[in-house]
Amino acid sequence: MDFATLVGLVGALLLIASAVILGVSPDVFINSSSLLIVVGGTMFVVLAKFSIPQFLGAFKAALRAFKFKLPETQDSIEELVEIASIARKEGPLGLEGRDVSSPFLASGIQMLVDGQNDETIKQLLDKERLMTLDYNRSGSKVFTAMADVAPAMGMIGTLIGLVQMLSNMEDPKSIGPAMAVALLTTLYGAMIATMIASPIADKLSLRMTEEARMQMLYTDALVAIQQGTNPRVIEQMLSSYLPPNQRDKAPEAEPSGG
Repeated sequence: MDFATLVGLVGALLLIASAVILGVSPDVFINSSSLLIVVGGTMFVVLAKFSIPQFLGAFKAALRAFKFKLPETQDSIEELVEIASIARKEGPLGLEGRDVSSPFLASGIQMLVDGQNDETIKQLLDKERLMTLDYNRSGSKVFTAMADVAPAMGMIGTLIGLVQMLSNMEDPKSIGPAMAVALLTTLYGAMIATMIASPIADKLSLRMTEEARMQMLYTDALVAIQQGTNPRVIEQMLSSYLPPNQRDKAPEAEPSGG
């Protein structure tokens, strides 16, 4: 699980809740009309911008921001070097049934076992990588749209509340509820955009970049394995995916014997 996302969102919500509880009665911050305008209005407007599968798929993608965590690059390189060593000693069939850390990697290994050539492996894995990118990009766009729409719906709710208040100035009892709608819709819209939608959109965008990078690493390694490259050469080649401070510690590649 990615605890940064969970801690960030929960921490922000707890801080706001603490400020509410330490102030006046929390009940004044709950208004059904404001929630209806902002939450319901935001969802329907965003739905109008996308297809139903894209809209629903975004929430599934968002769950990955909480649950899914990529392996460390160094750990993946070590795993791939071990796979390359097995393939060099036992052939691709020696990899059949091997447990690996990524479904993407497992798919590539199965291609090796099936005897696909290096060009076919690269084409198929690149296509799968692009599909994953598109999936994450679509989810990010939905939450970015939500971050844009929520404050606008809050402003619409504010205008509705002000109209209700100004149209009933002769009735003092109606001013309070109307003003509550006017202010709380702005609050709800800002909270949804700033504390929920925008962070998830940014996290999905970051995850998209990280996952694509890891899949490129897997692809480079699998193609090199299919070409019969020395595992030490593969390790040196993959070290380019490491940060510079770790890359300098990567072992020097030994010349290939064949």
